[in-house]
Amino acid sequence: MTKLIRIGVDTSKSVFQLHGVDEAEQPLLRKKLRRAQMMAFFAKLEATKIGMEACGASHHWARELEALGHEVVLLPPQYVKAYLKRGKNDAADAEAICEAMSRPTMRFVPVKDAHRQAAQMLIGLREAALRHRTRVSNTIRGHAAEFGLVVPKGLAHIEPLLERAAADEMLPLLAREMFALLAEQFRRVDAEAKAITAKLMAYHRDHEQSRRLAEVPAIGPIGAANLTIKVVDPKAFRSGRDFAAWLGLTPKDHSTAGKTRLGVITRAGDEALRCLLVSGAMAVIQQANRGRGHRPAWLVELLKRKTLKQAAVALANKTARIAWKLMVSGERYQQPLQEISTAPASA
Repeated sequence: MTKLIRIGVDTSKSVFQLHGVDEAEQPLLRKKLRRAQMMAFFAKLEATKIGMEACGASHHWARELEALGHEVVLLPPQYVKAYLKRGKNDAADAEAICEAMSRPTMRFVPVKDAHRQAAQMLIGLREAALRHRTRVSNTIRGHAAEFGLVVPKGLAHIEPLLERAAADEMLPLLAREMFALLAEQFRRVDAEAKAITAKLMAYHRDHEQSRRLAEVPAIGPIGAANLTIKVVDPKAFRSGRDFAAWLGLTPKDHSTAGKTRLGVITRAGDEALRCLLVSGAMAVIQQANRGRGHRPAWLVELLKRKTLKQAAVALANKTARIAWKLMVSGERYQQPLQEISTAPASA
């Protein structure tokens, strides 16, 4: 009797397309289910391997199906596309997923548990609050400049600017009323951003791995918490270079005919993690240029040949490799004494 060995599921908000094959790789299941039918259908099946694209709600469905005893794998959508035949529809997508998940070299996305998913929600809300605060502060600056009120850069100057606008009787009454609304909006979103950041810092203090990662120069508490939350299984990467490549910090490869051609960094992977590492690297370099903190000899020499941003990307790449090693080994960071240079760095 034929038996299902693999099922590809194309998910959506309310319609789910299934494609299953038997041991001879022959299609044995082609079925469309509504959302309410999903759990009842899979509860009746014997434990089997199920594949889905890593997209919206995929981690939820993976947790639910694993609770029924099935083995669930999540595939990056860009890796599934190569197996999609001519034409695109739900049935073809499910078949492509079923085929892609069978490849021995396929890479999968680790399934996040509910607690890690909630922590990632915290990161997303913080990023949204910071962007909102930046938009409001820029709006305040732009309108204030139209009335000759200009202040230096930085959020610390927004409150004094609002106080000046409120006290300036030369401004039209309508303008002062609008500035009052903007002030209320800015204070509200600023309080939200600070409250969410405080929760993220509490998460950082409660996790030993995050505290260890924060000891690395160029990472810090926010970067360490992000790495702890988003990197579910660091051992899934064979090396630190693979981890840096996953973050998009390695150059694009355009090599052919035995000639090596490397381009700009790929910028693949998680944009927020990459930005945090590069921003942290920029901070380390700026402190080094001022004669503060550790100044690795290799970085001092690199700054003589490369631009500031190129050096920052190189330092971010090295930091990512160090972070991977610490996550895999459980060790603490130790500054290499032989790399500390007393020579002043120059951009």
